[in-house]
Amino acid sequence: MANREKQDMTAELAEGKILPLVFKLTIPAVIAQLITFLYNIVDRMYVARIEGSGMDALAALGIVLPITLIMQAFANLVGLGGAPRAGIKLGEGKVDEANRIFHTAFCLLVLLGVVIGAAAFCFARQIVLLFGCPESAVEFAVSYLKIYACGTIFVMLAQGLNPFILTQGYSWLAMSSVLLGALINIALDPLFIFTFKMGVQGSSLATILSQLCSCIWIVCFFFSRKSLFRFQASLLGLSPGRIFSILSLGFTPFIMTLTECAIQIVFNINLNRATGGNKDYTAALTVMLSALQLISLPLNGLGNGMQPFVSYNYGKADSARLKQGIKYVTIIAFIYAVCIWSVSMAFPVVYARLFSASEAVTQIVKRYTPMFLMGSIMFFVQMTLQNVNVGLGQAKEALLLAVNRKVVILIPLCFVLTHFLGFKGVYLSEGIADLVAGIVTAIVIFTSFPKIFRRREEEVKQ
Repeated sequence: MANREKQDMTAELAEGKILPLVFKLTIPAVIAQLITFLYNIVDRMYVARIEGSGMDALAALGIVLPITLIMQAFANLVGLGGAPRAGIKLGEGKVDEANRIFHTAFCLLVLLGVVIGAAAFCFARQIVLLFGCPESAVEFAVSYLKIYACGTIFVMLAQGLNPFILTQGYSWLAMSSVLLGALINIALDPLFIFTFKMGVQGSSLATILSQLCSCIWIVCFFFSRKSLFRFQASLLGLSPGRIFSILSLGFTPFIMTLTECAIQIVFNINLNRATGGNKDYTAALTVMLSALQLISLPLNGLGNGMQPFVSYNYGKADSARLKQGIKYVTIIAFIYAVCIWSVSMAFPVVYARLFSASEAVTQIVKRYTPMFLMGSIMFFVQMTLQNVNVGLGQAKEALLLAVNRKVVILIPLCFVLTHFLGFKGVYLSEGIADLVAGIVTAIVIFTSFPKIFRRREEEVKQ
């Protein structure tokens, strides 16, 4: 029964009707990203309501966010590098090699989780100060980060192994693991923060326990007969060749996440300097970044959801199916981007109300969010099609495009505009960079995809 289900899944990737298959793969992935968004903002919503110190706590989570994203970047390095590689091998009919790639990825995730968690725990205070934490929020940030660091290995395994479920076509199962963690986090947050009066520490503990539950759920799946990848002690180990294969492809989503963290760090440092350490501007930035995530994460989910289809049919060199599938997901991504961007630009104050922001923070959000979000309409290219590019195995090209937006344009622009415009420059730099980089990325991707398809067809013929 399990083997038949596996055969049905691969047959559907190869021959199923494309538009229904696009929805089948992407809807759970988008829901998973929306759940991730909820996951991310629940902590902020609750800590903002801590009596007497809510805005300090919110500012602290804004500082810790890029630190936790750095940890997640390493999970992406392995998971989003290994899963497409394994998917391509499945498309080529090399199931044993795909399984060995999975085991190598698992060992890497465990190793990275232990090393990164230990480093974050030992140097928590130094890290938050380096990242521009306002003085009034330092203790909140340190206490949150130390507890989070203790559960880093759960975060690594939960996020790094989930793509290996998705690449087999089990998109609803992949979504379920994220949903499980989110529901547990939502339930535990008010209990720990308010009932047990743990404050920010309770928020961090709830997050780690929820990640532990997601981790257990995912690991159990790989012991089931349903999975093409099943744990075998004899296959555990670190193969240099497979490590290089995983990291070379995973380097692009890794850099995309890492540079996103670098941007937030640059934002925090410049705001801290330009405002003399005023926590309201850091808290407002945290709210704006949440709005940005509401636009970017579902679009990211669309691209991630398409990766099994893209990797499998790229492995088979079926250009006709690839073109049609990518066309459908591009149209869907564009419609979503236009709709949510329009609402966010018209009603920015909704985001401030969501976090029970103080009047000072609300006014900052209301005035500068349109400036901050103006270029995010181009995320249908930056997020969705960039992930499709990774699914095609185009690591180098995707990396260059990611670096262009964040390192070449945004970071220097933030320093320059802040120098001339003060704190306004921080908010303006994001909008300008997203717009310019999105146009460049669209031109590159729409001209390069046909060449990639032709080259793959020639490789298979040989």
